[in-house]
Amino acid sequence: MNRASMNWNATINGKERELEVEPSRRLLDVLRTDLELTGTKVSCEIGRCGACMVLIDGEPVNSCLTMAYQCQGKNITTIEGLHGDTPAELHPIQEAFLEEGGFQCGYCTPGMIISTKALLDRNEQPDEHTIKEALCGNLCRCTGYGGIMRAVESAAVKCKTRTEEPSVAE
Repeated sequence: MNRASMNWNATINGKERELEVEPSRRLLDVLRTDLELTGTKVSCEIGRCGACMVLIDGEPVNSCLTMAYQCQGKNITTIEGLHGDTPAELHPIQEAFLEEGGFQCGYCTPGMIISTKALLDRNEQPDEHTIKEALCGNLCRCTGYGGIMRAVESAAVKCKTRTEEPSVAE
């Protein structure tokens, strides 16, 4: 092992990962370069746009501002880790963004979806103010936010409905 490297491990999208990385590397770079999880986008690189948003232990975090060593042993979810009942299915939040036109170019969409996931995990029926506050760290230069707001509201209904449905096993 390189003297400047560390044995780094984390659970990424439900899978244990172990790498040798320099502790000063950003989580964003480890995800995109080492793990080839390119859904997490590089944009402003100063934590102002939210394109690089991931969940660390369920909390939304700008991966461009997070160092690898800060994530040692953590549970990290990227956009690639968000899906429906099977990996081939869309998550209800992703469905809502498609149905409500919550994106145009799509560059900000992974970060918006990750932030929405964090919001709906904490508050399954957010009001307009709460949605705006939860998404304030995410910038979109294309949509005007109308579609995004509709998508989050629709996702809240979809997610709530899904948790209320009885399972097949019941």
